[in-house]
Amino acid sequence: MECRPWGTRGDGQTGEDGMQAFSTDEAKWKAVAARDVRGDGVFVYGVLTTGVRCRPSCASRRPKRENVRFFDSWQDAKRAGFRACKKCRPDRTGADPAAERVRRICRVLEQCEDLPILKDLAALAGCSPSHLQRTFKRLLGLTPRQYALQVRRARIQVQLGRAGSVTEAIHRAGYGSSSRFYEKDAKALGMAPKIYRKGAPHQEIRFAVAPCGLGWVLVAATARGVCAVWLGDDAKSLEGELLERFPRARILPAEPDQQVLVQKVVAHLEAPWQSPPDLPLDIQATAFEQRVWEALRHIPPGTTATYAEIARKIEKPSAARAVARACASNPAAVVIPCHRVVRSDGGLAGYRWGLERKERLLQLERQGAERLERKNEQAEPCPAQGEGTVERSQGGAPQGPRIPLRR
Repeated sequence: MECRPWGTRGDGQTGEDGMQAFSTDEAKWKAVAARDVRGDGVFVYGVLTTGVRCRPSCASRRPKRENVRFFDSWQDAKRAGFRACKKCRPDRTGADPAAERVRRICRVLEQCEDLPILKDLAALAGCSPSHLQRTFKRLLGLTPRQYALQVRRARIQVQLGRAGSVTEAIHRAGYGSSSRFYEKDAKALGMAPKIYRKGAPHQEIRFAVAPCGLGWVLVAATARGVCAVWLGDDAKSLEGELLERFPRARILPAEPDQQVLVQKVVAHLEAPWQSPPDLPLDIQATAFEQRVWEALRHIPPGTTATYAEIARKIEKPSAARAVARACASNPAAVVIPCHRVVRSDGGLAGYRWGLERKERLLQLERQGAERLERKNEQAEPCPAQGEGTVERSQGGAPQGPRIPLRR
């Protein structure tokens, strides 16, 4: 496979635009939170409360950020007094072959200007295309193509702030033509590329950050409505992400009347089985994303739907993968409940704000729905002889009215 390198200097070394994924503690923490196999072999982390050192991809329960220390090697962590985790064995000299294969292909995709085809990637990895696809999906939650598209979208965001024009930024990011960018990825920016390039100038965005049961939540809003609801591990990182996303917008603390929006979101996070807050939204989306997000808002709390079921609901039965991408693009956590969508086998798929948060939200919703059901059953009078019984679904809950989707 011939791969044209992107972002390189004349000496063949990676330029300043090349991806340096784990150069900061914040980047390392994100890798730990996502159990990113690409960090294995690059660094290890130690947990102060347990005294254990682990690989970034370790499947153990994720520690709190304040209890984590990062090390460039397991030897450094050992000298600092951390013992090896028995589950992920960070001292093992031979890396997991599957993780190493995926990591190697990630490096290839990060350096390619064009999107390689799966067959060529599999030849580089030394396995069949189907095996590479399955392994990539299992370890990263993405296919190789989806990962390559994410890399390219990240490039366009960087280049829009650096290139002399939008057209130049599009070509420097690896798009063969402007039309390909506008057809595929322009909507992912959330605004016109020209406005994004300028850092959302003249737009006033008010925000507030508050602690909640899932860590911290940021709520940002324009004059028209809420434009972001993000979950994170600390207030500073969330605020930094907002400033990075809109570097030239007027980012200001929320006014007293806007603080109510945050209070509503926090209250809903504490009781997610209740009806979601009725918030005005100012969110950019494609027509397809709008249909998907509308369908998500009609999944009852305490239940889930698969990507394929949502695709059929919006009358696009072959668009399950596109539904997954729309869920990943959701900028309003919980308000648009993308956490209620699962894989066809019932397993949890990727979640922008962490799988542990997704699992916790679903658990809270199930428990709350069960309590409400028991309460309703206790309050329900026994029907007199000859009277009908309450119609129930297979799960035992009373059948509520069906809310049709907006077309």
